Amino acid sequence: MSLLSSARRIVVKVGSSLVTNEGRGVDAEAIANWSRQLAALAAEGRELVMVSSGAIAEGMKRLGWTSRPKELHELQAAAAVGQMGLAQMYESQLSAHGLHSAQVLLTHADLADRERYLNARSTLLTLMAHRVLPVINENDTVVNDEIKFGDNDTLGALVANLVEADALVILTDQRGLYSADPRKDPNARFIDNAQAGDAELERMAGGAGSSLGRGGMITKILAAKRAAGSGAGTIIAWGREPDVLLRLVAGEAIGTALHAATPKLAARKQWMVDHLQMRGAVKIDAGAVTKLRGEGKSLLPIGVTEVQGDFHRGDVIAVMAPDGTELARGLANYSGAESRLIARKPSSEFEALLGYAAEPELIHRDNLVLR
Repeated sequence: MSLLSSARRIVVKVGSSLVTNEGRGVDAEAIANWSRQLAALAAEGRELVMVSSGAIAEGMKRLGWTSRPKELHELQAAAAVGQMGLAQMYESQLSAHGLHSAQVLLTHADLADRERYLNARSTLLTLMAHRVLPVINENDTVVNDEIKFGDNDTLGALVANLVEADALVILTDQRGLYSADPRKDPNARFIDNAQAGDAELERMAGGAGSSLGRGGMITKILAAKRAAGSGAGTIIAWGREPDVLLRLVAGEAIGTALHAATPKLAARKQWMVDHLQMRGAVKIDAGAVTKLRGEGKSLLPIGVTEVQGDFHRGDVIAVMAPDGTELARGLANYSGAESRLIARKPSSEFEALLGYAAEPELIHRDNLVLR
């Protein structure tokens, strides 16, 4: 059975060579084909996000450049021009199949900063809730580091973590993962199933520091490892395989499936508890303890009796019981200063106190882990 059979939320990443027909410009037929499949999956109630490469290649075509520039400002200019073509193509093709789309440009800094991370997450979840398919690319027009081919594999994994996807599909120009380069080694063995994060996979692909990594399988293997950190399995498959997405969801074994060793909820708990530094704490009353521990509810400010620390929206904070013991940890929807203003207050008063209306929860239950 395919990883996608039971997946409700899926991130699909397509490589530049597929999107631009080996660099010859945006491939309308290919995008139309994927759009048709995505529309069919959306009709089944699945939530979908597209991460698409190809902006620089399309920009080069529009600018009449025959070779990839090396100067950062020229790469950024090509990306800016190419984004127009990508957005237009996805909009027209998805619209033809009854789907609205939205262009979302992200940088790695957006996902490293906790407040911007939460804002991006809220935007993507809201789009999906309204049956709008986000088409995401790295914001290559503003990044400071050199733009590297294949980086969107990593972005695909980061987006999968961001929206807590059940699965990441990386569509590429290869059938999947082999034990060696099949073009050079006739004894290369095709790998249909493996565990994401297996060091042997990285060794076979040349290692993280290998020259093979630029646009090669190593970026996809490392992306699968990253996605597995939040419990998402990854499938690497040939993007021009007929009805590849529909067949994967139907349970057909296509490409290489890299399974996450940690279940989704356990992975999130591990991430919340062990890998984030707390910036503050709130103490809650006995009623709030019952809501959190006994009923699995979110933490509302009205149950907060004390706020400690100078934390920001998106920081991890501790939730303390009345006796001072740590009850839980979670991502704060408000800063420490704002939390002090709304502590012991109902959500109906938030706008008057803060000057704006936002989430009713101080920590949403999806972003809270009991200790």
